[in-house]
Parts: sequence; structure tokens; C-alpha cells
Amino acid sequence: MQWIGYLESSLAEVVGLLKFVLEAISVLCVFLALATTLRLALLQSFRLQDYRFVLLRLRFGSWLALALEFQLGADILTSTIAPSFEALGKLGAIALIRTFLNYFLNKELEAEAESTRKTGLQETKG
Repeated sequence: MQWIGYLESSLAEVVGLLKFVLEAISVLCVFLALATTLRLALLQSFRLQDYRFVLLRLRFGSWLALALEFQLGADILTSTIAPSFEALGKLGAIALIRTFLNYFLNKELEAEAESTRKTGLQETKG
């Protein structure tokens, strides 16, 4: 039965590493969101085009939704090794909040994308 303790500690280490990787990817997504949105804003302003705020929101929001997905994955992993019901409850609440945020963000992005398609706005390539 000693091997079960070894397996549990090994699982905790693997989960900790994977949680770190998922959170790092989430941070990278937010950084890329900022970088690509700023680039698009600069391109639009230098080309003296109509400044299309909706396109910026769609670009940024899509990246944020992806970042939230990675954060939710990290939360799910953490819940597999939660030491108590209190810790599990806190993780559940955080996961629920992130899930709702992601759901409503995706709904808003879909509505804006549909509105953009209907008005004929096209994203500038570049």
C-alpha cells in the first residue's frame, strides 16, 4: 500500500506542472491578445481607415475567451488533487465564475461577429 502514496505524490507533481503550463499558456494568450489588437489598431490608424472598434473587440475578446479556457483547464486539474472539501468548493466557485464569464464573452463575440457580417465590415489583413 506504500506504492499508492508514491503514486499520489507523483500525480500531485504532474498536476502541479500541468497547471503551471496551462496558466502560462493563458498568460501568453492575454499577451498575444494585447499585441495583436494593438497591431490591428495601429494598422487601422496609419492607413487612415475608419477605425473599426468592433473588430478590435472581436480580436481581443477571442483571445481572452481562449485564455479563460486554459484557466478553466488548470482549475479542473487542481480539483483532482484538492486536499479538502473547502478547497474543492473554492475551486468549484472559481471554475463556475470562469465558465460563466467565458459563456457570456462567447455570446457577446458571436453577436458582434454576426452584426459585423450583416453590416459588411471586413477585417483588414496585414
